[in-house]
Amino acid sequence: MSFKATVTRHKTMVEGLFALEPQITILVKQVSDALAKGNKVLFFGNGGSASDAQHLAAEFVVRYKEHRKPYAAIALTTDTSILTAHGNDYDFSTLFDRQIEALAKPGDVAIGLSTSGNSDNVINGFKIAKEIGCWTCAFTGQSGGQLLTQADSCIQVPSQETARVQEGHIIIGHWLCEALDLQIDAV
Repeated sequence: MSFKATVTRHKTMVEGLFALEPQITILVKQVSDALAKGNKVLFFGNGGSASDAQHLAAEFVVRYKEHRKPYAAIALTTDTSILTAHGNDYDFSTLFDRQIEALAKPGDVAIGLSTSGNSDNVINGFKIAKEIGCWTCAFTGQSGGQLLTQADSCIQVPSQETARVQEGHIIIGHWLCEALDLQIDAV
């Protein structure tokens, strides 16, 4: 596979993101409203999506570009003691719902990242989040998988290639941070 072919597939995915603007605008409003009310955002996913969840939570808490107050966010993928204890004592498919049950409050936003849209632990996490009263948003690949019907909103990156989907998730996450900075600073 040539570099040019990879960049061309990346470019095609990025151009497809323009169609997602209405959904992303709703995401910005939901997150902005939650933060304004003192709620938080919970990010979670597996593998590369776990890293992306951590990356976005860090952008919220530390900063995106400019110095500003921290936004309340947490990645449910960072505490190795919780992850390994839960995996040992329970089941990997309930890894996130247990943490959401402990940490989430009504009005929080749960953002689950899954390139396939079929990660059992993300699906189960959303079920608990919705029972608690959280608004849920899935970042997935083109098909949306099972998360298409499990989340309040499913932002489907227009690609079936894992790397391109993950790149799309970070572009959307960065745009979310930038939009929040502009919107919250304007208030």
